[in-house]
Amino acid sequence: MAHPPFNPALVEWRGHHGLPQFDAVKDEDFAAGFEAALSAHDAEIDAIANNAEAPDFDNTVVALEIAGDELSRVSALFWGKAGAHTNEAIQALERDIAPKMSRHYSRIGMNAALFARIDQLWETRKSLDLSVEQERVLERHWKGFVRAGAKLPKDDQERLAQINERLAGLGASFGQNVLGDEKAWSLKLSDEADLDGLPPFLIDAMQSAARERGEDGGAMVTLSRSIIEPFLTFSTRRELREQAFQAWVARGANGGERDNLEIVRETLALRAEKAKLLGYETFAAFKLDNTMAKTPETVNGLLHSVWDKARRKALEEEASLAGLIAEEGANHPVMPWDWRHYSEKLRQRMFDFSESELKPYLQLEKVIQACFDVAGRLFGITVKEVNDVPVYHPDVRVFEIRDEAGGLKALFLGDYFARSSKRSGAWMSSFQSQHKLPLKKGTKGELPIIYNVCNFAKPAAGKPALLSLDDARTLFHEFGHGLHGMLSDVTYPSVAGTSVSRDFVELPSQLYEHWLTVPEILTTYAVHYETGEPMPKALLDKVLAARTFNSGFNTVEFTSSALVDMAFHTRPPADKPMEVQEAVLQELGLPQSIVMRHATPHFQHVFSGDGYSAGYYSYMWSEVLDADAFAAFEETGNAFDPVMARKLKNNIYAVGGSIDPEDTYKAFRGKLPDPGAMLKKKGLAMAEQLAGSDA
Repeated sequence: MAHPPFNPALVEWRGHHGLPQFDAVKDEDFAAGFEAALSAHDAEIDAIANNAEAPDFDNTVVALEIAGDELSRVSALFWGKAGAHTNEAIQALERDIAPKMSRHYSRIGMNAALFARIDQLWETRKSLDLSVEQERVLERHWKGFVRAGAKLPKDDQERLAQINERLAGLGASFGQNVLGDEKAWSLKLSDEADLDGLPPFLIDAMQSAARERGEDGGAMVTLSRSIIEPFLTFSTRRELREQAFQAWVARGANGGERDNLEIVRETLALRAEKAKLLGYETFAAFKLDNTMAKTPETVNGLLHSVWDKARRKALEEEASLAGLIAEEGANHPVMPWDWRHYSEKLRQRMFDFSESELKPYLQLEKVIQACFDVAGRLFGITVKEVNDVPVYHPDVRVFEIRDEAGGLKALFLGDYFARSSKRSGAWMSSFQSQHKLPLKKGTKGELPIIYNVCNFAKPAAGKPALLSLDDARTLFHEFGHGLHGMLSDVTYPSVAGTSVSRDFVELPSQLYEHWLTVPEILTTYAVHYETGEPMPKALLDKVLAARTFNSGFNTVEFTSSALVDMAFHTRPPADKPMEVQEAVLQELGLPQSIVMRHATPHFQHVFSGDGYSAGYYSYMWSEVLDADAFAAFEETGNAFDPVMARKLKNNIYAVGGSIDPEDTYKAFRGKLPDPGAMLKKKGLAMAEQLAGSDA
């Protein structure tokens, strides 16, 4: 079948070691590229479904694994740009292509002839002599078809396709609305008094933000997390903190064309209808059926057991902050725009150091080097930066990842700085996933091409980017995801890298964060950006002692969001979802001094697509795993114990979804964990003991 004409650079990647030729692709190329790639994929699917030969693993499952290569490439380039460097043309196409892609995959999922072949293989799998990985791949395809409606009557299939198409469009609009609100709001500070309390690194970042938005002179508060959070921490101007905070939490709920409340209402109604069509009582039951947790009851049990301890700890923290406010002669209660400011003061009092004292020792460049060094010590890889390679934005950096023998293992791209064309947050994704299958173009297997996107404040020219401790953890977290993709060593692309259950995918990333605060890593890489001197041992000891500081606040912020997510997807859909949010928070007794980490109108994990819908809990589920996993290293007395590192690589980072997550975790650790190590890590173990004595 002949292709409509399109730019071949979209699918023929002839850059450095197979990188896309980003400079050869224009925004206007994508529409024709999608049209051609969708057409090619349709033809491939028809050939598999209508194959006259009896179905076998190769002519059906393997054929599906390698089908759609062109569509995968066009999609990777487009969605990468839509998230990290978008514009009005990309956003317009995103609103058009998201439902079109949904419609395309619905047709595949409901292709009766194709499902008949997969179903026959599934029913006879015990006689096929499949490897563990092959059976996992077959199971993934079979379940994917069933969850896509392959067993439904025709009318229900058509309705499900309509629902999926509409949900895709709603998700695209939701994310664009949040980004629009973030771009639209800023607070320019021209008066010297407005900068009171702000450290130099933050003023520099705010001045850079002003210049990026076309303002000469002055400093600007934006809704980028790398600016808004330190502003709320250090500004002594309470009225400005309140103004900025209210704008931050109002994203997606400002009325007008960018308001997300109607999108949330319709999304929840459609998800509930989808679940019923597929035979599930709730959307949460549908989403969790394919995870480690299995049921909403299990998830809510974990969240509520942690909530009680976290809330008790947060109220103790709030009382301490109220004491500081009273000491200053003020009589206002602790409000959400006060918490970061006064908790920083409390941290200084309790541990005798401030965030601004720590930040000069956390240079972005050094933290990147620390990430690479830890990976080298644990997994034997080396990293080399490559310059003068075309990328999708000038800030993006390219690195070669090589194994112990010097062979090229992966390509890694780092996109670290905030900009108005980038959605907020931090994430890992891939342009290309690892596998070992022969492809139609004559090659065998593919090199993983992985990228990390962050939103750190960009410094003025000639100055280093300085990170907060949370920023540094974020960088380690996302590189942990990146390693999951880069160390993948499987045969089939559908189980490569991060293609694991949602509540297992955060384990490699959250676990990797632990190595940031290993003393020998901080001693080596936490050096002052002006003097080059390592962080003084006294300060290092204080940082390590303060690791559980503010843990009540942090856990309440997260857990309230996760419980609201579960309520949305276990209760009947409501006409006014914000009333559900408020009811849940009231039932929980959320302190007035704390808000959800992600309020519903900008809860992109849950509503900008459904990746973490009924799944935000998975960060905590994985935290139970990661705390127990790092304890395995602590028990050896060596954070880089080679035996444990080899087990970690072979059983967690390399196997992707080729083995059941419970089995692969037990192969690494010898057992499944309980929440005890996680509670200890969060500093909530004592609260647990107190709760037991109260019972």
